[in-house]
Formats: sequence, C-alpha cells, structure tokens
Amino acid sequence: MKNNPEIPKKPRVVTTKTVTTMKKTGEKIVMLTAYDFLVAKYLDQVGTDIILVGDSLGNVVHGYETTLPVTVDDMIYHAKAVKRAVKNALIVVDMPFMSFQASLDDAIRNAGRIMKEVGVGAVKLEGGEYIAEIVKHLVKIGIPVMGHLGLTPQAINKFGTYEVRAQTKEEAKTLLNDARILSEAGVFSIVLEKIPAALAKEVTESIPVPTIGIGAGPHCDGQVLVVYDMLGLTEEFKPRFVRRYTELAEIMRTAFRGYIDDVKSQRFPTGKESY
Repeated sequence: MKNNPEIPKKPRVVTTKTVTTMKKTGEKIVMLTAYDFLVAKYLDQVGTDIILVGDSLGNVVHGYETTLPVTVDDMIYHAKAVKRAVKNALIVVDMPFMSFQASLDDAIRNAGRIMKEVGVGAVKLEGGEYIAEIVKHLVKIGIPVMGHLGLTPQAINKFGTYEVRAQTKEEAKTLLNDARILSEAGVFSIVLEKIPAALAKEVTESIPVPTIGIGAGPHCDGQVLVVYDMLGLTEEFKPRFVRRYTELAEIMRTAFRGYIDDVKSQRFPTGKESY
C-alpha cells in the first residue's frame, strides 16, 4: 500500500470499482451527503468521490426527529435532483426504513426502483448478518450495495440512544463478524458509524472492501459527514466527530438581516438594480 497516494488533480468519473481500488492504493475516500441539485453540483465540481443521498434528509430537510418516516418516494425525489447535477461522483442512495427489511421481494422491488428511476451507482443498506442474503441477491442481479454497521439510525428504537456502539467485547465481536459476512456477501464498501476507533481499525484491516467512517476514527479507508453538519447549518447537533468547516447558519442570518434592513429602509433596489 502506498504511503502517499497521488491525489487526482481534477474530478474523475468514480465507480464502485474506483472505490475498491482506492483501498488498495491507499487513497482516502471522500463522501458527503447531498439532497438537492445545487449542493450536489458544487460537491461534484470539487472532486468529491461519493455523494450519498442519505435518509438523513428526513432530519435536515424534512424536519423529522428520526429517519424512520422517510419513504422510497422521498429518496427517489431527492436522488433525481442530485443525479441531474452530478457528472463524476459515484451517487449512492439510502434504502429507507422498511424498504428492504420485510422481505427479499421488497428489497428487490425498491432497490430496483431507485436504480431504474434515478440511474444512480449503488444503494446503501443498514444492518449486519441478517441482510446478507438480500445483499447477495441484489449484487447478483446487478445492484451494487454499500453496507452500514455500528450506529444504524433506522434501529434507533432498538438502541434507544445515539451513543457510541460496540463498546462491549460481545458487541464488538458481532460487528466484526457482520463486517466479514457483508464483505463475503458482496458489498463494495461499508460505512462504520460511531464506533471505537480501535475497532474501526481492526475491521478495516480485516476485510478487503473499503470502510468509510463517521465518528469511527482516522483508520477507516474514507470518511463521510452530513453536509449540513460540516457547513454549520445544524447548530443544535454538535457531536465530537463533526468538524465544522464554516458557520453557514450565521452567514445566512447575516445576509437575511442585511436584505431585510435594505428593503425596510428602501436601499434596495437601487436604480442600477431596476429596469
């Protein structure tokens, strides 16, 4: 594995094969979420490897307390907007709660809808060993799958909390086993969410497919954040794993206040801004 992999100087077309190759070459994988045309456009322009249309849109776009109310139709609607903007990045779409858990037929039908109606590169499923047969079948019929282990938000009612997962030896052992099973089932990568860094390192070194961490330390093959979090738009949500690269909420409020003040004081529009 190369110690200092060369970073591409311009955006390239990213496929699932590109992602698996990046683990072999040691190039870190960059993934961010997008739910609309403009954000997806800007992410693609700067060379983001993977754009995830996450069911986190339920929280940050629709205002739900959890991701559970999100539907397949919601995911397709937002994924279509993202797809129109993206020329290079690999687009992955979350399979929302109860779109695949009830039966293999449901999983095939809903994943097929997403792939066929939107034309994205892959779907993402939360869960471990119990979804292995679903993963195998989806991959067999030509639908690439990204896995998701650790803190899986669709299981919030089971966990009862968003605390760090796999802190006990038993749960850590189960997660490591789940990662190996998903890898053998055919996933091209696995998201590891909010687990101890040492465990994420062990998982990453134990499986041939890339791991993408969120709150899982520096040893994963890549990293993902919710774009609204890293831009500082979700002010109430401040977990330690989120690095804020700007404070866009305050920047937006400042701009809005400026517009309000200009309109109220009749400084906008001016003659130059009129026809």
